[in-house]
Amino acid sequence: MTDDVATDGGHDHRARRDRPAELRRRRVVLAGHAGDAEAARRALDDPDPGVVTAALGALERLGALRVADVVAALGRRAPEVRRRAVELSTRVHGRGARSTLPATLTDALGDRDPLVVVGAAWFLGERRHRPAVEALAATALHHADARCREAAVAALGAIGDPAGLPAVLAARGGDKPTVRRRATVALAGFDDPRVEPALREAAGDHDWQVRQAAAELLDEAAT
Repeated sequence: MTDDVATDGGHDHRARRDRPAELRRRRVVLAGHAGDAEAARRALDDPDPGVVTAALGALERLGALRVADVVAALGRRAPEVRRRAVELSTRVHGRGARSTLPATLTDALGDRDPLVVVGAAWFLGERRHRPAVEALAATALHHADARCREAAVAALGAIGDPAGLPAVLAARGGDKPTVRRRATVALAGFDDPRVEPALREAAGDHDWQVRQAAAELLDEAAT
């Protein structure tokens, strides 16, 4: 009984401790709907990660999210803040959006949180950021998390730089089925004589989705 009371008391204490942060988060969300960009920007310095992620979303809603805000958020310790920053990065415009931001997202491929890496790879593929090809290839070849390898392969296919093809070919031949599928589709982004033989090899893969993707791409090439 004593232990239960102590545990309940601990939960009550944590609830009391977290309540101010939750109230601040709600105020930031309301600021985003009320057009108060100043209040949302002040919240970027809040010590609570939930408040900071709400502030990023509020600023994006108001069209006031800056490259510097995303860069600073990517340097925060809390992974949820970094994930939110990457998620919103494609919606940021203005000074640094074509230079500082892609460079920062390339660095984010080395983040310790896999979801940040996945988001960074998606951003770089969407932006067709060729300077990231080397880092994306390293991610596709060596990252411990298959989700990150898959996202990097997809980005390499979207960019279509010849320097990225060896990593895609390697992923197509020797990775998990999800990565092989993505690599097979990514081959369509390259104009190279090695692509067709790789697709023909993929057409005999033991994973039916890999075989299907390869067959569809070979049919398209034949028409």
